[in-house]
Amino acid sequence: MTRSGEPDFSARALRPYVITRGRARATRNTVGVETLLIAPDPTRELPVTASREERALVQMCARLISLVEACAHLDLPVSVVGVLASDLIDAGYLSARSGTPKQAAPDSQLLQEVLHGLRGIR
Repeated sequence: MTRSGEPDFSARALRPYVITRGRARATRNTVGVETLLIAPDPTRELPVTASREERALVQMCARLISLVEACAHLDLPVSVVGVLASDLIDAGYLSARSGTPKQAAPDSQLLQEVLHGLRGIR
């Protein structure tokens, strides 16, 4: 907080940029907030150059976790964790699972009929 009572973001503004090593975008555009992340081999050692945030992300991905949950645990913006997750996926330390398979998605005609039925209840 500043003396005027406004939050001071100057110290935090640089941090995400440093964590992503200057990148603002992920290497892959398939990582969304709903993407589920898991470490195929959580015991696999990260390189010495790995950041504290990357190590924490791999550690918490020992179990299946969504990107947005990881953001909350790391207290980092979604864009920053997206960049980190993309790097770790590219390096083989994480696997991503996105979306619902089309076979599991409900039929749109059935959903329309249910919607019409619910509206008819009123």
